[in-house]
Amino acid sequence: MDAGIALIVGLGNPGERYMETRHNAGFRFLATAAGKFGVEMRRESRFKADIGRYDGGAHRVWLMMPQTFMNLSGAAVAPFVRYYKIEPAHLLVAYDDVDLPPGTVRLKRGGGEGGHNGLRDIVQKLGSAEFMRLRIGVGHPGSSDEVPDYVLRRAPTNEQALTDAAIDEALRHLADIVAGHYQLVMNSLHRKNDEASATSKPAG
Repeated sequence: MDAGIALIVGLGNPGERYMETRHNAGFRFLATAAGKFGVEMRRESRFKADIGRYDGGAHRVWLMMPQTFMNLSGAAVAPFVRYYKIEPAHLLVAYDDVDLPPGTVRLKRGGGEGGHNGLRDIVQKLGSAEFMRLRIGVGHPGSSDEVPDYVLRRAPTNEQALTDAAIDEALRHLADIVAGHYQLVMNSLHRKNDEASATSKPAG
């Protein structure tokens, strides 16, 4: 078992214009988690973010929604983790991932940014990529040139329902993630994703 999570960050763009877009899947996850745990998110101007704290008994966890716009997410995350002396290994970042289909969610440690500007800025400003990531699938438009517009659009209702279901699935595992049972969660999420893919394929 690993040491666990001290800060959960959901990535997105602030403002009503972006609220329901694919790029705000991380915000949706964070807001849903805050609602589930009864955490009130409050604006902390010195950290350029909405901040809340969940006391789960054995684990106390900060929740953050950067208000810097996606491309400058690190400007909120890095000062916060330095102020509270949170090691990158104890950080979880939830974000939209175009390399996963809608309805899919996966947990991973470290790695590249996959073209995600919010992740890239966090890595650059933290000076480390070794934090946990919760990848929420939003699908790919088919061409890399179309990705910027694609993620800033609202998904069709049926696609958004799949994304919301993936968020709910991630929330069911959140206590284990916070406690550091990463491999257990990875195995469970990957198994469910594989089962869902098999079910969606036509017989033959």
